[in-house]
Amino acid sequence: MTSLLNRVVWSALTTRQDHFSKRGTLARRFDPEISPFAASKDNSADALAALTELICPGDKPVFLLQAEQITLPETLVADKTALGVLMMEKTAREPEASAPMIVPLSSDDIPEMVALADLTQPGPFTRRTPELGTFWGVKLDNRLAAMGGTRLNLEGYTEISGLCTHPDFQGRGLATALTLHIAKVIRSRGDKPFLHAYADNHGAIALYRKLGFDIWSEVNVAVVRRNS
Repeated sequence: MTSLLNRVVWSALTTRQDHFSKRGTLARRFDPEISPFAASKDNSADALAALTELICPGDKPVFLLQAEQITLPETLVADKTALGVLMMEKTAREPEASAPMIVPLSSDDIPEMVALADLTQPGPFTRRTPELGTFWGVKLDNRLAAMGGTRLNLEGYTEISGLCTHPDFQGRGLATALTLHIAKVIRSRGDKPFLHAYADNHGAIALYRKLGFDIWSEVNVAVVRRNS
């Protein structure tokens, strides 16, 4: 588990999500129209040079996410760095019987999904992000009130991501219902659910602990661009 999750983006791009990647033997990145994440195999000079070659001057910023320390070559500059946590499900919890109706979202829902993500900023999200995995939502008053889905997918593990609730519908337990629903679907496929949060998002971390997740490791985040 440790080797897979230390560089979780690399693990996804070299296993189940290989077909989404711009490939290399030492570095890879998702198609930027789908996701801004990229990774090198390790921190060797050759791997970091290969990562640089995947990022063109003028590209939108690329996200790096890994438990191991992030090392950047001189050709890459970080616009933002942060500390996060990777949380793994330790205790499976079943969805509540009184949970709101959760429905799978389709291509028809993408405009609302993008609008909700733009409003609430759950993390990088584009019109094509739902290609990475199924997304589900709660619709109230003919509106998309909340959503969540799966993003990184590697051997034995699937990430819960994109959880967000419209401000008009907060406080109704929609994020809890979606998290438990998605975790159950992931377990039914034989995978272990995990998720990420920023280390200073104490409210989210406390909620996920109540839902059966625990911190596996701190992770490093960097939003980088090529400077030459």
